[in-house]
This record gives sequence, C-alpha cells and structure tokens, in this order.
Amino acid sequence: MGQGQQEKVATSLAGAVSEEISASLAPVDAELERRYPGDPGTRQPVHTVYVPGDVFAADTLRSWGDQALALLDEHAPDAASFAAVLGLSDELAEPVHARVRAKLEREPIEDLRVDFEDGYHGRDEDQDAARAARLIAEAYENGTAAPYMGIRMKCMEAPVRDRGIRTLDIFLSGLMEAGGLPDGLVLTLPKVTYPEQVTAMVRLLEAFEKTRGLEPGRIGFEIQIETSQSILATDGTATVARMIQAAEGRATGLHYGTFDYSACLGVSAAYQASDHPAADHAKAIMQVAAAGTGVRVSDGSTNVLPVGPTAKVHDAWRLHYGLTRRALARAYYQGWDMHPGHIPTRYAAVFAFYREGFEQAAARLARYANRAGGDVMDEPATAKALSGYLLRGLDCGALDIAEVARLTGLTRADLEGFAAPRRGDLTVSAQ
Repeated sequence: MGQGQQEKVATSLAGAVSEEISASLAPVDAELERRYPGDPGTRQPVHTVYVPGDVFAADTLRSWGDQALALLDEHAPDAASFAAVLGLSDELAEPVHARVRAKLEREPIEDLRVDFEDGYHGRDEDQDAARAARLIAEAYENGTAAPYMGIRMKCMEAPVRDRGIRTLDIFLSGLMEAGGLPDGLVLTLPKVTYPEQVTAMVRLLEAFEKTRGLEPGRIGFEIQIETSQSILATDGTATVARMIQAAEGRATGLHYGTFDYSACLGVSAAYQASDHPAADHAKAIMQVAAAGTGVRVSDGSTNVLPVGPTAKVHDAWRLHYGLTRRALARAYYQGWDMHPGHIPTRYAAVFAFYREGFEQAAARLARYANRAGGDVMDEPATAKALSGYLLRGLDCGALDIAEVARLTGLTRADLEGFAAPRRGDLTVSAQ
C-alpha cells in the first residue's frame, strides 16, 4: 500500500440503516434538548438572604455588611483568630480573611429575597410590596443592588392564594412602572406540594407578561421544597421532577426548606438541621431531578445564630462553616443565610473550598486542554466539572482571573467553553 493511502475497512450495514435509526430517534433527540438543556452558564449566588417585607429598607444590604464586619471585629479581629475558630490552615488564614473582609465591604449579599411569607409580620402588605418594588428598582438604577433581588410571595394554597397573587402583582407592576424588570429579578414560590400549583404560577406569569407586553417566558421563579409530598407523591413518583416540567422552562431553582420539611416528617425541633438524614434524602432527590435541566439546587439554612458572648458566637460560626463546607462537597453551591453573622462564615467556607482545590483543579484542566499526560486521565465531563469549579470561584471572589490564567493558560471564555460543551462532546474521550 502506497504512502498516504488508507486501508479499506469492511462494513456490513447499508447507510439506510443508520438513517432509519436516526429518524426513529429524532423525537428523543428533540426531547433531550428540551428537557435537559444543561446549566444556563450564568452566575449562581452562593447564598440567599431573606429579609421580612416590613423590615426591608434602602440600606439593608449595606447594613448587613456593616453588622457582619462589626461581628468580625469583635469576635475574630484578625486572620489568625478567625482561622483558629474555623480550623483554617496557616496557608489559607490570611487570604481567606482578607477576601472575606473585602467581600463584606464590596458585596455583602449576593442574592436577597424580600419575604412576604413566613418571615413577614407587617400590617399593610400592599404598601410593603409597593415599597419593595420601588427600593429594588432604585437600587438597580443607582448601582447598589445585589446581583439578584426579588420577593418570596405567599404560596398557592387556598387560605393565602389571593393574597400571594395580589402581592406579586403589586410588586411586578411597581417594577414595571419604575422602568421595567431588572435582569437580576428572582421570585420564590414557597410550600409547593403539587405540580398543579407550579402550573398555576406559570399561568399567572403568562397573564402578567401578556398584560404588560413582555416577551413570553421573561419571568422565571424558584420552587421551594418544604413538604414531603413535594419529594414523593402518593403514586410513588418523584413530585419534584414533575414540578420542573410543570414550570414549562420557567423554573430557575429548587430551594430546600430545612425546618418546614423537617417538621412535615415529624423530626423533633432539636434535630431539625440541613445535615439530618431526612434532609440529605430530600436534597439528593432534588439534585437528581434537576440535573441537566438548568434548574439549580439550593441548600437550606441553620437557625443557630451567632449572637451573644464570644464563645457562643464561635460555636455558631463553627456550625455554620461546617454545614456550608459539607453542602459544597455535595455540590449544593447555594444556601440560605438568616442573620448578618452568618455571612462571614458563608464566605469563609466558600473561599476556603475554592482556594484549597484551586491549584490541583487548574493543573488538571491545563493538562486536559494541552492533551498532556499526568497521573489522572480526565475526560470531557471532568473538564466540565473542573472549569465549572474555577468559574464559580471567580464569580464569588474566591479566585482572581489573573491567577487562574497563570496556572491554566486559559481565558474566561475558554473556561466557559469547557463548562458548557455540546451534549455529544461529553461522550468523547479526551485521549
């Protein structure tokens, strides 16, 4: 055989066979694309902070940051003392402490929800909803807003349904009157038990969009998982998976409600926590149901507040830090924070998580990108996970683009390309 000539390989099947199979699977291909579009590739906040609608004010974001800084100054005034409380290594102590302080000064809250459900005790919900819309619109206009902001309305259950719908209408109408819906708008629908309640929310948003001349599908929402029925239906199916489909592409997140869900299962108050086996089961179901759909999963909260004498604050910090690290290891990259004192340990846990694994992840991704050898043979799916890890670290402030570029030789656009490969690419080996 001459140089450059290729050996002819034998086949047995006619080309029509492949064409027929492709034609038969065309509906499945379309269904995969529709139901499992993959992660949206946008920034996911590391937490959600809930502030009652009757308490929310123009200075809430800055106030939470200032309170968090004051707690740090009082109970862990330097890197060494903060690291000692949390068990941080000497190598991490200074960079984590410095980044936590900088974050509290620059962007103390990544996602804020004005609460008109369990946390709300106001006497005039109409006015509080209108005020929330005005203050959020002003915050986005003057550049003081959190990356994500919105409200948690009341649920779709009969006793509070009309009230919840009215509050949502007032809030969204207020934003429209103030200039339009901000890009960072997030809505939360709590205590969802049946997929039909999700469908009702979809119809409600469709009606608002039509009335206001908005693009269909413009408004999305989160679904809060707070009842056992939202995990397992009476017929044995996973209700939460049906809820995602009932949202018709509008669902942006699944948020686990620690205390309502625990109480629904009869867990004693002293044992209601995000690391209880019942919580782990629920979140695992949520995670599997949401995988590939573009819907993100958020962990719940702890109700142990870092208040009182220093020893008590330190105990609460260690608990919150440990729960946050545990959630991150389980791929729950978001959670709830209930008090300004939770924010320092939220960011400490997040920053330590990304900085601890940064160099190894960067080296592995660089080897993959350059097709270089090493002691680990990574595939496209792993490259996707590695780049997603680095991107989340960049988004929250744990990492800087310069240090990522230095160790990987990649730009942010390169990372985004690895993090969002085409579906078929994940089946092709890197070797």
